[in-house]
Amino acid sequence: MIRSLPVLPAGYRLVFHDSIGSTNDEAKRLARDGAAEGTLVWALEQTAGRGRRGRAWASPRGNLYISLIMRPGCPAKMAAQLGFVAGLAVGGGLAALLPRLNNLSYKWPNDVLLNGQKIAGILLESETTTLDGLAFLVIGVGINLATSPQDTEFPASSIAEQGLGEVSPAVMLEAFVQSFQSWERRWRKSGFAPVRAAWRPVATARGEPIRVCLEAVTLYGRFLDIDDEGALVLDAEGQRRHISAGEVFPAR
Repeated sequence: MIRSLPVLPAGYRLVFHDSIGSTNDEAKRLARDGAAEGTLVWALEQTAGRGRRGRAWASPRGNLYISLIMRPGCPAKMAAQLGFVAGLAVGGGLAALLPRLNNLSYKWPNDVLLNGQKIAGILLESETTTLDGLAFLVIGVGINLATSPQDTEFPASSIAEQGLGEVSPAVMLEAFVQSFQSWERRWRKSGFAPVRAAWRPVATARGEPIRVCLEAVTLYGRFLDIDDEGALVLDAEGQRRHISAGEVFPAR
């Protein structure tokens, strides 16, 4: 257990678990039961954590595992931009706590890297209403503070393993929420433009050859940019393609 719960800004409500299967699953359950925007599920460990495409996400104690309920009142495609907001919030929270932090970058669409290794992943899950409106969005965030999984397709690391010292999950949670609140307000006020402007300069592999794994096919090309809605712009054999969902890896 922890000695005291983090203090969150007005508009956020913390739901704490010592151990849980999945914070995203619990957040979705609460959202279906009417939990308000800003409800944040936090667990010290997950026993059934998962990443993109249902992959298992190793979730031992010492790292941060949270899921935030949002009801942004916009189409699902636009709400997906909150994944970039969450990524910037991870970076902003880490920068506020670690003066020696360098070589932080963002991997499209929702990963945060340090020295080219993954230290945080973001999983967005949503449900729609019968009229195809967005009922809610859950933003799941996992940050490797103390340890990182091994034998992953993309190399991973943690704050401690990078020699940056010890950061407790409670302190990281507070820093993340403070940063997220600031970026989310900018997104609501000014749209995706300021988020894109902050994300692009430190995007990993921009201008480089990559492979993009989609549900049924893998595309190869050069990562040109992200567009005004957050889609990846890929130069595939001279043809410019806009990809809204997929996984990016270095070209083989």
